[in-house]
Amino acid sequence: MLELRHRFPLSGLLRCAGLARSSFYYQQKALKAVEKHLDLRERIREIFTHHRGRYGYRRVTAELRRQGLGVNHKTVQKLMVRMQLKSLVRPKRYKAFVGPVAEAAPNHLQRDFEAAQPNEKWVTDVTEFKVNNRKLYLSPVMDLYNREIVSYEIAERPLPTMIESMLTKAFDRLESNERPILHSDQGWHYRMPSFRKRLQRKGLVHSMSRKGNCLDNAAMESFFATLKCELFYVNEFESIEALKGALHDYIRYYNVDRIKMSLSGLSPVEYRQRETQGWP
Repeated sequence: MLELRHRFPLSGLLRCAGLARSSFYYQQKALKAVEKHLDLRERIREIFTHHRGRYGYRRVTAELRRQGLGVNHKTVQKLMVRMQLKSLVRPKRYKAFVGPVAEAAPNHLQRDFEAAQPNEKWVTDVTEFKVNNRKLYLSPVMDLYNREIVSYEIAERPLPTMIESMLTKAFDRLESNERPILHSDQGWHYRMPSFRKRLQRKGLVHSMSRKGNCLDNAAMESFFATLKCELFYVNEFESIEALKGALHDYIRYYNVDRIKMSLSGLSPVEYRQRETQGWP
């Protein structure tokens, strides 16, 4: 009808189409709104696709602003709903607790998950994956300063060597004067004399969650939930070898590319560089 307006009176066109004048102007207004946000919709789709559906409207808005585009988060939310771009839903998980086998360390962390500087407070844990009746275990260390994964180890069996290797990589990140608290749950890996002696030799304070209380290590639990939601639950892995490669890629992505709203819309590495190295 718009193409014919310059040739025929609008009243005649509306009679032929059986359309009310108010409906015509409403549709014309809606069409202009779509055209107005055409470029924005494309940029939203590019960000959403690049991050494989892991970003909701808040992170998409933050990424648009990082690119120099001033946009309201409500506009982004409305457009994403219209485009049916929905971020991944985090499934709830239940973690059973296995009873104690040896003495536990005190809970020095006391759920204080904020740190004033890098390598002040670390948290660690082990999580399990299953692919075709085979298991894979991930053991990371997270720095609570910026939620960066400072070291990790992947193994098919949760042996002490996995934890030892993870510790070695984490210790390599420390300056001679740095002595972070290392917080864990009461798993048998962390009660072994060899593990505790290594911490003592390095001068680290060992902290443990209370029995059966996963909230005492909520920062690490949150990372595992995010990883499984954004990677494991939404992909089909044919082998643990494929999953292992994907875990390496995801942890690099998490540290370097994935922005966090709690870090002023920066990734963990970007935040550390800005705060400690004067990075703009």
